[in-house]
Amino acid sequence: MPRYRDQLPQLSDDRFLTPGGLETTLVYVDKVDLPCFASFVLLNDDSGRARLRDFVQPYFSIAEQARAGLILGTVTWRANPEWGQRVGYSLDELAEANLRAVNLCAEIREQAAHPAVRMPISACVGPRGDGYRVDKQMSVEEAADYHRWQIEVFRDSEADFVTGATMSYAAEAAGIALAAKAAGIPAVISFTIETDGRIPDGSTLGEAISQVDEATGAAPAYYMVNCAYPDHLREAAEQEGTEPAGAWVERLRGFRANASKRSHAELDGSQQLEQGNPAEFGTDCLRLLDSFPTINVFGGCCGTDHRHVEAIGQAWDARG
Repeated sequence: MPRYRDQLPQLSDDRFLTPGGLETTLVYVDKVDLPCFASFVLLNDDSGRARLRDFVQPYFSIAEQARAGLILGTVTWRANPEWGQRVGYSLDELAEANLRAVNLCAEIREQAAHPAVRMPISACVGPRGDGYRVDKQMSVEEAADYHRWQIEVFRDSEADFVTGATMSYAAEAAGIALAAKAAGIPAVISFTIETDGRIPDGSTLGEAISQVDEATGAAPAYYMVNCAYPDHLREAAEQEGTEPAGAWVERLRGFRANASKRSHAELDGSQQLEQGNPAEFGTDCLRLLDSFPTINVFGGCCGTDHRHVEAIGQAWDARG
């Protein structure tokens, strides 16, 4: 049974961390071949599952030292029907992979020797398209229909909530939120932003959050931003028409940052992992609280590892 589905602990004022960037670590550091960046393929065998367990191990003690909870995310960013088909999975095989991903998180949680660390399980729902470029857009209804299948698989698992990650336009995000609402599982929406603080379709972050709330009756439990550097989120606070004091700011509770300050296009063209400076990264993340005081979930995205998340915890402690 889900442990926190009825009351997500991160909706309190308590601190929560997430692990760093799994896929970039696997591809650039461990030299693992991930077709279409689909890390769920590692669930197929014991060695792959062991690699995923090993990846998350350092974060238990980091969370404990930071007096924070740890959100365990599933490796299902690419495990929706169209991406699964590209990787060669049938719909039945894909459903099994999604369930295996949640079950692995549940096993990791049960076996972790850190009873003081609360560990909600986030079932990741990735975009139908690229995630960083907006090509064909769905309507809200089309997005709800498309993502419903994966969300209903998660509904019947131990997942505590679903997270629509790297959302690049509001309609797809709203569809995910509505599909989750219909399935009876909480949803978190995480937009990605460009260096100018806008989401990839050109909307401001405040506009996107407001559009999703309007289309869904404020269905998401909260909002996040992922796959951007802290400087980029500060730009979002300065966009015309989205004053930092706006209501949308209070809906933002999480940020998973890239290690690099470069744009998505620049990172896509890079052949090397951009890891930045972990200490500076941690300090820059916590500076966001000056503009976004409700953020209580911090973690890493592309290019980050346990050093970056540990730096967040240390900066959090230094801030008091």
